[in-house]
Amino acid sequence: MKKVLVIGVGAQGSTIAKHLDRHPQVAEIVCADYDLELATRLSGTLTKARAAGADGSDPASIVAAGQGCDLIVNGLPLEYNLKVMEAALAVGADYMDLSGPMEEMGFVESYRWLFSEWHERFRAKGLLALVGCGIAPGLANVLVRDAVEQLDSCSFIGIYFYDGFVSRRFIPFWWSPEVALGDMMYKTFRFEKGEFVTDVPFSRPQMMQFRGVDHEVRMVDHEHDEPVTMGLLADSVLKGVRDIEFKYGGPQVELAESLYKMGLLSKDTVDVKGVEVAPFDVVMRQIPRAPRFPEEIRAVIDEGIVQDEGAFLVRVRGRRDGKSLQIDNYTNFPGLAEAFARSQMTHESYSTGQCAAVFSSLMVEGLCRERGLLVPEQLDAGCRRYVIDELAGLDITVDEYLEVR
Repeated sequence: MKKVLVIGVGAQGSTIAKHLDRHPQVAEIVCADYDLELATRLSGTLTKARAAGADGSDPASIVAAGQGCDLIVNGLPLEYNLKVMEAALAVGADYMDLSGPMEEMGFVESYRWLFSEWHERFRAKGLLALVGCGIAPGLANVLVRDAVEQLDSCSFIGIYFYDGFVSRRFIPFWWSPEVALGDMMYKTFRFEKGEFVTDVPFSRPQMMQFRGVDHEVRMVDHEHDEPVTMGLLADSVLKGVRDIEFKYGGPQVELAESLYKMGLLSKDTVDVKGVEVAPFDVVMRQIPRAPRFPEEIRAVIDEGIVQDEGAFLVRVRGRRDGKSLQIDNYTNFPGLAEAFARSQMTHESYSTGQCAAVFSSLMVEGLCRERGLLVPEQLDAGCRRYVIDELAGLDITVDEYLEVR
């Protein structure tokens, strides 16, 4: 029986905690957050949980909350990752998060550091750290590796996320607006001809047609983990792939691009009638936050859903038996109304949180025998199959399409 600390019990952390509360191999869950009221409210709805106060910027408070835990699941923003990882090492617990850290040294350099020094630190203690375990990164990486394993060689990997949801109530982002806009205004990464390439935000726009969507969608490059981790692992686990991209599209991307091009995402101060203000701070002051509690989500649904469409495509190209092959994997998951009816949560929380919850179950069950720091594309075939099968039971399914080119 395992004891698990879930630190950061917002949208994703609470989903993970609820899932683990039903797991027969979990004896106790510590729901920890700097907002003790939030942690207490969540733990009161669970049968195996208790609340604790913990500050992601203070490793000592994380260590105190995590004493005796076998696994620490990090649901905090990525700037806290290294502190939570340090706490896991101090406690002697395995570790899991939803996205790798991006330190001042740079995104690529941060992952190189994780794959070297941090890998050795966890391995030396006989512990596992599984990094980047949501839907993307996370499930996307599992699907990429499974597709690549069907090929003799791989030439291209594309990951495309289109979120076309629109409600009558203006909800620009269904997770933290600060995190969302911070990601969108950061320089993009892609792996091109075997080299990492950085570019400006919203670069390389492309019109794309997705299955199940009756119109073309404008997609742009977006800063994300997958081109970085997969580029670093291209030769070791992805059969020599030389081109990897991540593109994002939808109303929230169009909004963010307009704000960025008007300079309203700048954190540099400007003079406005004699007052120095940062445009980004003004936007954060005005932008609605994502609904978190069931009554807030219910109100959005009751006001009306204008459009609930989207697509999550993982595309891999390569060669098999002398022929060029393209493998498309489309992931299906519930929309807002269905996700709320099933689990009292948003579609965003459901898709990302349930993926993370399944990865956490994999760790509770000890299915990954490797020690050290890994990302999902490094998991073996048995672990990858576990993730896909468990998600199918949660109505997150994958349709595969093969095309000889």
